[in-house]
Amino acid sequence: MADRTTADGPTVRRLTPRARQIAAVARGLLEESGPALLTMRALADRLGIKAPSLYKHFPDKHAVEVELISQLLTETAEALEAAEARAPGSLAALADAYRDYALAHPHLYCLATEHPLPRTELPAALEDRAALPLLRACGDDLGLARAIWAFAHGMVTLEIHGRFPPEADLDTAWKRGLKALRP
Repeated sequence: MADRTTADGPTVRRLTPRARQIAAVARGLLEESGPALLTMRALADRLGIKAPSLYKHFPDKHAVEVELISQLLTETAEALEAAEARAPGSLAALADAYRDYALAHPHLYCLATEHPLPRTELPAALEDRAALPLLRACGDDLGLARAIWAFAHGMVTLEIHGRFPPEADLDTAWKRGLKALRP
């Protein structure tokens, strides 16, 4: 894994081709089996190598997880930016994009959101980029944006973990929750 400084100053992580391959295999293993089964040994087995070889590219499992969290934040930002472009200012469009992404990648979502965010290890401004479409839709009201994100995160987490009864109308719950937060 190599770092470089851009013309604007922030450090951008650049993975070597082999590290990108390892990250892709790690993501496949995560998406298939869940965070508990993403181990360096399982990753090495999937790659057909010995676990110590992984440490040439990632210092530990945490570094692999940070890369996967970076992927989630990047892809979430892209999904929200696309929703914002289609429907500027629409909280419903942003909420749908957020929910759709999280439900399409439940294990990655859980890995990234069920523990403290490793902010200092993520690419500079990535978390902000992921939050900007929502912040803009909230008229730059940070408190409102955080409340809406907390609502969306809670709903998605409960949905991923099957905590709603089968007959629950989650689409209506989403609409009611967003309306309650921003009438």
